Amino acid sequence: MASSPVQLHPASTGETPPSLPQNVEAEAALLGAMMIDNRIAEDVMMKLREEHFFEPLHGRIFVAIQSLLNKNMIANPVTLKPLFEADEGMKELGGPAYLARLTGSGASLIGAKAFADQIYDLAMLRALVSVGREMVEQALDTREEVNPRGQIEAAEVALYRVAEEGGGEGSVKSFGQATRIAVEMAEKALNSGGNVSGVTTGLDTVNAKLGGLHHSDLLILAGRPGMGKTSLATNIAFNAAKRWARDLEDGIEMKKSIGAPVAFFSLEMSADQLATRILSEQSGISGEALRMGKISQSDFRNLARAAAELENLPLYIDDTPGLTIAALRTRARRLQRRHGIGFIVVDYLQLLQGSGRNAGENRVQEISEISRGLKTLAKELNVPVLALSQLSRAVEQREDKRPQLSDLRESGSIEQDADIVMFVFREDYYIASKEPKRPVEGDDAKAFEDHAKWATDMERVFGLSELIVGKQRHGATGKVLLKFDAKTTRFSDYAGDYPHG
Repeated sequence: MASSPVQLHPASTGETPPSLPQNVEAEAALLGAMMIDNRIAEDVMMKLREEHFFEPLHGRIFVAIQSLLNKNMIANPVTLKPLFEADEGMKELGGPAYLARLTGSGASLIGAKAFADQIYDLAMLRALVSVGREMVEQALDTREEVNPRGQIEAAEVALYRVAEEGGGEGSVKSFGQATRIAVEMAEKALNSGGNVSGVTTGLDTVNAKLGGLHHSDLLILAGRPGMGKTSLATNIAFNAAKRWARDLEDGIEMKKSIGAPVAFFSLEMSADQLATRILSEQSGISGEALRMGKISQSDFRNLARAAAELENLPLYIDDTPGLTIAALRTRARRLQRRHGIGFIVVDYLQLLQGSGRNAGENRVQEISEISRGLKTLAKELNVPVLALSQLSRAVEQREDKRPQLSDLRESGSIEQDADIVMFVFREDYYIASKEPKRPVEGDDAKAFEDHAKWATDMERVFGLSELIVGKQRHGATGKVLLKFDAKTTRFSDYAGDYPHG
């Protein structure tokens, strides 16, 4: 708690206003009950910490009890006495005899849990007072550069930290509870027709490989420029949102749907550029034709139809540039509260900024903070997070251009934090760039042979894309072959085998 900006104890503000929420008597009664029956201590230690006690001495006694129990010792006034012989706060109350006075009323055993709940709730209220005071002070202080948006985001982060307090207790599940969740996931996979226990990608072959996008997972989708990673991420986001809308229409219970409302954080492309891609995919009109207005009346009717069908799609695009990881997490939580977001896409990871003062100075550490923050976000909101990532130029130096885990930019932390790492690879992209000079009449036979060989190679792989699964906690690695329509930037399932030359 020391690292958190939310200070629960009033002493940190330099004053102790009498109006701060508190119940010192409840603190004393709880400590007495803990010393009478150490089993009570085991129950409340998961929820309470030293800083939740308004009276500093009570906080120290709580820590001392905790320390003895962790050493498998009995915690009572006798065993605690040596720890408080020199405690100034204890001396003011008559010395270690105060410990015995705390155990004077056995009646406190009955209300111990209620005391613990009240101590916790009052600590949260004091935390809110502290956050509110800090917000007011910062808003009134105009000596520094004024950044209202930054102050609002910082306040949201602080408030969320208050809300998170004690979250550890809620995250502990009995084996029975965990089993029920596992059975529900299996039921969802069964009802979906098999393969999908998480959020659907909309691509059967990818679902079969991954089992869908699992809740609380961080998935990394990486590729060199031109490979189509943004297109694939957009396709998956659209498919998940459309499936959610369709299931809602069909009256399917939402917790049994394999779709999800989607938040798409686009740090590179604008919202209208992403919308153009999706409209292109759904209308069958090339994105270039849409941007340049080179469409017929018939094309325009198809476009209008596609736009009308997609109007209520639960896909929310945030195209704010230069987001910090803290700001992104704040915005994601807000979107989940408002729209029930069940899947998050970030395009792309390296465009996020760390939230520390030294952001940018040590890029590897900053990327570590960002990847950790994305994994934490996935667990906090219990949704899959798909983050796109760049690859280093090392790929271009190899004969075989297929990416490897070591090609991830600042790869250590990304590879470690991710549950699944995937790479998009299009061989036709590299073959197209090696086209030899087109032969003309009068050129020697070799020129015609070289170009014919290139054309054969190009025909073999044209429109095909590999999705290489380089890491997967839940299953095997390997690759999935997909079709890719460059005109509409659409990925789809491919039924055939890889056509080796």
